[in-house]
Amino acid sequence: MDAVLYLILAALYMALFVYGLVLFKRDPSPGLRYLLLVVTAGLVWDNGVIGLGRWIGEGRLLEQLNLSRYWVHALATPLLALVSFDLIRRSGSAWARKPGAAWGAWLVTVLLIVLEVVTVTMDLSLAPSHQYGALRYVSTESSGPPLMVMIVLVPLLLAGVTVWRRERSPLLFIGTILMAAGSAIPIPVESSVVTNVFELLLLLTLWLTVRKVMNARTWSFR
Repeated sequence: MDAVLYLILAALYMALFVYGLVLFKRDPSPGLRYLLLVVTAGLVWDNGVIGLGRWIGEGRLLEQLNLSRYWVHALATPLLALVSFDLIRRSGSAWARKPGAAWGAWLVTVLLIVLEVVTVTMDLSLAPSHQYGALRYVSTESSGPPLMVMIVLVPLLLAGVTVWRRERSPLLFIGTILMAAGSAIPIPVESSVVTNVFELLLLLTLWLTVRKVMNARTWSFR
């Protein structure tokens, strides 16, 4: 059953990707927030590979496809720090418009990528895992939520608070809190898709927030 659910999630992420492209084309002043397109495309790939695993079958091909999932995650997910920074700046936060703030956001992003590559992706050992009808290769050393993911939630939370305060939209704040709770609290459901559903909710609130700040007519710098 989970294999089908992962394919449904991949299709929903693809719909979000198309929605993001529409926003990008309509936005008169696009910025770093549209790096969210890269993150969304990565989640299409991630869920698609897991969903197709049972039909591809165990072997070198599926192992390499799953290895690519880890690399995409390591390189794409930290971009959410830049997305968060751009949403804060677009919402009118004065400190985010200082030159040093942009350099700081880029530095945090690079450090998160290095952290994930060094602690997880480099020298990764994978083993097949059959769960609830889905087949994928997972790390033999994985334990709990990745540190990089927990850290990247901090700028997302800051962006959520800022947009809520300045644009009166609590969506990103709610999405981030739900994502943090979904990653930290075990949910007694016989499915491995639960965390991915929380990721989908977070991405949905992010795209709706991008639309919100795109339509903002005035900025308040203070």
